[in-house]
Amino acid sequence: MRVLATIAEIRSVCEEARRVGGAVGFVPTMGYFHAGHRSLMEIARRDNDLVVVSHFVNPTQFGPNEDLGAYPRDLERDTSIATAAGVDVMFMPTVAEMYPGGTPHTTVHVADLTEGMCGATRPTHFDGVTTVVAKLFSIIGPCRAYFGRKDFQQLAVVRRMTADLDLPIEVVGCPLVREADGLARSSRNAYLTPAERAAAPQLYAALSGAVALIREGERRAGALVDSIIASVADAPALTLEYVEIRAGDSLVPIDPVRGSFVVALAAKVGRARLIDNVVVGIDGDQVSVDTGVVDAGSDGPSVVVNP
Repeated sequence: MRVLATIAEIRSVCEEARRVGGAVGFVPTMGYFHAGHRSLMEIARRDNDLVVVSHFVNPTQFGPNEDLGAYPRDLERDTSIATAAGVDVMFMPTVAEMYPGGTPHTTVHVADLTEGMCGATRPTHFDGVTTVVAKLFSIIGPCRAYFGRKDFQQLAVVRRMTADLDLPIEVVGCPLVREADGLARSSRNAYLTPAERAAAPQLYAALSGAVALIREGERRAGALVDSIIASVADAPALTLEYVEIRAGDSLVPIDPVRGSFVVALAAKVGRARLIDNVVVGIDGDQVSVDTGVVDAGSDGPSVVVNP
């Protein structure tokens, strides 16, 4: 695996791969890899001739008093994981390489989809995300780009930006990856103390409880939200930031629930801010649920879990 630091280098590598007919797969990350990142790399490896992973802690998507300085970093571990997943090139630019003038004068804003959910308490976050992703798409060029569905709102925002700007990118949404007790994999799980780590799976348990109510016929969004709030209230280590139910494509609030929709939440657990979701589809009396996959580690494949 090669590690490249300049835009000119990585652009040249991707252009050469396409020149000889190769497909480029791209996984944008902020590093500190876990099983969710690994799964994206493995899917990209399966589908493409050249696999590129960006490794860049993007300062523009962190708000004031957020954890930019404390964000976990372990380059040696990340390099090992990427190599094992079959990554060809890791693009690891400096902040000066990505933003040579300091704070960018040109930013990308996606209206509507960035309102509410994570956008309510992180008002500058998605502009930072879309600006850096637009830059990375421009640098890498035509490719398949892989994003995890744990960041459901981010995936929707990136898809809308890509479509609105007619970018030659295929955005691929990949399954959320969970630990054996249901906790969604996240780089920020590293912040959790043992007691907080023991409490954190209650977030997934609360979502699973709402899914059980949907299977029993509950269609009132308010009742589903209330059930999640009540479930998390029993875990004093968890402080909910939001619980929302939104249409799967447009992210508009819906009540009663119908069609395809996401039940999403965010919570503070000690120093960590964790997000999670389940995606539900209702077609008549039929209910389908996508809760993600459980990582089985290096000894076996991931397996789908549906409560």
